[in-house]
Amino acid sequence: MTAHARPLATRLAAASDDELEALLRARRVRPDVDWEDFFDAAEALLEPASVERALSHLSRDEAIALLRAARDEDPGASAGTLAALGLLDAEGAVPPPVSALLADRSLPERNTPATPSPAPDGSAARAAERALTTVGAVADLLLAARSSPLSLVATGALGAGEKRRLAEAGTDAGIVDDLRELAEEAGLVVARGRELQVTSAAEGWLSAPFAPRWAVLAEAFRVALPHGIRRGDGWAPMTEWGDAHPWDPAWPAAHQRLRRLAGLLGLVCDDGTEPEWARMLRSGAPADTSSLSALLPTEVDRVFLQNDLTAIAPGPLQPALDNRLRAMTEHESAAQASSYRFTAESVARALVDGETQNGILEFLSSISLTGVPQPLEYLVMQAAARHGLVRVRADESAGTVVSSSDRHLLQAIEVDRALRPLGLVREGAELVSRVAAETVSWALADAHYPATLVDRDGRPVPARRRRVADAAPVERVSYAALIARLRARQGPDADAAWLDRELDAAVRARALVRVTVAMPDGTSRELTLEATGLGGGRLRGRDKAADVERTLPVRSIRSVTLLEH
Repeated sequence: MTAHARPLATRLAAASDDELEALLRARRVRPDVDWEDFFDAAEALLEPASVERALSHLSRDEAIALLRAARDEDPGASAGTLAALGLLDAEGAVPPPVSALLADRSLPERNTPATPSPAPDGSAARAAERALTTVGAVADLLLAARSSPLSLVATGALGAGEKRRLAEAGTDAGIVDDLRELAEEAGLVVARGRELQVTSAAEGWLSAPFAPRWAVLAEAFRVALPHGIRRGDGWAPMTEWGDAHPWDPAWPAAHQRLRRLAGLLGLVCDDGTEPEWARMLRSGAPADTSSLSALLPTEVDRVFLQNDLTAIAPGPLQPALDNRLRAMTEHESAAQASSYRFTAESVARALVDGETQNGILEFLSSISLTGVPQPLEYLVMQAAARHGLVRVRADESAGTVVSSSDRHLLQAIEVDRALRPLGLVREGAELVSRVAAETVSWALADAHYPATLVDRDGRPVPARRRRVADAAPVERVSYAALIARLRARQGPDADAAWLDRELDAAVRARALVRVTVAMPDGTSRELTLEATGLGGGRLRGRDKAADVERTLPVRSIRSVTLLEH
């Protein structure tokens, strides 16, 4: 391995810092590796495990090119990419450690149609409806995360409790992880510690109509596709996705996941055909939603308010209206006709979030096709009458103060076991806590107490618990320290260091080597030795030809070549 590593070490030393960083990043090298010089780097990059990782990320075209190079054929347009990965040497040949891992590999021919068939009308209509449902489900995820960030487990995945919470709100539990991936790719949510939080981009997305919502998700999906299935600004036909990364053992699962996401976005029909809006994206063009929107019902701005305290939208409700209506209801279904249910808790939640009795009734009156039914009006009025019965305010001396004109209600709060984490302690006619006032207010509201957050003058203020994540991009891993360390060991003594490394490896393996030795008269002599020892600046070995032990000064050795036994 050592002899094979030297050409790569030389190339690495001659590369620019940008080229080195690109190689290290492409080969997934950890920035904290303990390499001391370019010889360490070259040997590590040619280790079988490292080469296997590099091979697993190759696209089919790159893999074919590498196999051609291993047969001493022209690798074609992929030669530059393979050389930049350290899989080809300066002459375009495959290094022996890489060639050894290619010996038993081959790639079968493809027998797939070049382009997918256009979708018939029925298939396109079903794909469009699926896209509509998916966009609505992503909105459900964002609204849930906006009101209270979703908890993540140690692996970074959504916990079972959060999936259950979303399922209870009407989201299909089987696609929650897919919805999260679509939202993350679009920059609408981001993981921060153990929470999944919405970003500032989510507010604009939630208020937009269906078409731009879908376009954001679809174009983000396209950008996030792995390079093996990218074709310029678009993607390869999905019939070619199955073997796009032929040497990646994880690719079959990744391929199925990507096909599933494409299906959720309506980019592929159940029968494998392609709708018009997907063809535009595949070709690299900007998203064109005209053919998609033509298959969907027009968004409505009115609902039917019913005596059973439900609201029925006769079609997709305009997003701005939908968002506000959801804030005061429990969303029961999300199809082309949505259903919402008013409860005392949902109206109280809206009041805590800043709504007022008059504001709710005026809003409902403006969007109702049937007026505001008397039972619903009573429900809102009763919730507003109770709202404020428990008042929560921040206090510099006590932290948070909870008060109420109903002493029995305050006693119930004091002994409520679900509220023990708040640390509420009685002080006279009030309860105090060291927990922040907004947190206390929301905890009381979640426990179904009519709590209102007030300022120091007693005026109600919204207790919004929306937490918008920092939109700053995640910093990329830096290789500057590693490159600087490698450069520090690069200098005029590099050849001597390399010779010591080769000799040490030969001695440890008791290998047969051919050494070229400088003689006192200025000539050179070649000796074939079985290396047996190295120390004190001298190499010891058995001369196979003369059958004698020899000791050679290392400073006199000009080169060493490892021979086969």
